[in-house]
Amino acid sequence: MLKKIALLSALRYQSRTMKQKLVVLLLLTFSAWSPLFSAADTPEARRKEAERYLQVSPPKALFEDMAEKMAETVPADQREQFKKVMTTQVDIAALSKAMVDAMVKNFTTDELKALADFYGSPVGKSAMQKFGAYMADIMPVVQAEIIKAAGKMEH
Repeated sequence: MLKKIALLSALRYQSRTMKQKLVVLLLLTFSAWSPLFSAADTPEARRKEAERYLQVSPPKALFEDMAEKMAETVPADQREQFKKVMTTQVDIAALSKAMVDAMVKNFTTDELKALADFYGSPVGKSAMQKFGAYMADIMPVVQAEIIKAAGKMEH
């Protein structure tokens, strides 16, 4: 009887460890094959995803929002002129092309897909609506630090 209990216990243990080994084996197999199921990382695929990113996060809207927020840091009598120049004199098509080209050069297809997915989501859209204000807050500090660093180069 004791031998029978020990044998059943051993079989259950083997069965449990065998299941665990099978699960690990399946996970390893799927992870090894996962690159085959991800998007092809070609310049064409990158360009497609970069363009999709610009559709969900249009540079023109971002630039207009940023100009609006940055105008708040300009003297009141110059704000309208500043906004007009920033929104009418910037070549958005050239900016968009440069953005796509830089994205294709620097990001993988999967990274661009993730960016487009995020910024196309409700949370991503909400974040982007705050980006102009963020840039307006940080830009004076960035400019001051650049001027300070340039001043140190002269000495």
